[in-house]
Amino acid sequence: MSVSAAGRTARASRRRMRTATVLCAVAALTAAVVPASAHGGRASSARIPVPVDPVVVVDCFDEAQMQPTEYLLACGDGNNRLVSLRWDTWGPNTATATGTDMVNDCRPYCAAGRFRAYPVTVTLSGPAAWPEHPDVQRFTMIRLRYTDTVPNPGSRDVSYKLVY
Repeated sequence: MSVSAAGRTARASRRRMRTATVLCAVAALTAAVVPASAHGGRASSARIPVPVDPVVVVDCFDEAQMQPTEYLLACGDGNNRLVSLRWDTWGPNTATATGTDMVNDCRPYCAAGRFRAYPVTVTLSGPAAWPEHPDVQRFTMIRLRYTDTVPNPGSRDVSYKLVY
C-alpha cells in the first residue's frame, strides 16, 4: 500500500470514527429524554419539553461538528478559515457566533500571500437532512457579516451554500 493510500485510509477511518461518535452522542441525548408517562408513576399535568435533536455543521472532510472553534471555508486550498469562534446560540434553525475570518491576500500569489484577520459574525441556517446520514440535520447556509474591515474584493455581508 502506498504512503498516500495509507494516509487516505487513516483519514477515512478517523472520519468514520468521528461520525460514529457524533451519531452516538445524538442517540444518547435522545434516549436521555424519557416522557414522564414512561416512568410508571402518576402522570403530571405539566408537560416536559422534549429537546430537538442537535443540528450539525459538516466540514470539508465530511465530518459532523457542533460549535466548532475553527471552520475551514476554502476546502480546496485552505486560504480562508474561521478561527476563535465563540458560539452565542446553537439551535434547531440557526446558530450564531463571533470570531475571526483569516483570509490569504494572495499577493503577489497565494503561496507567497499573507493571512489577514477580519472580525466577523457568523450565522448558520437552513437545516436539512444530511444525505450521508438522513437521520441527522445539518446546516446548509453560512452568512458572514464583517464588523470592521472587509477582505478585498468583498462585501460586508456575504452568504455561501455549505455543500460539503
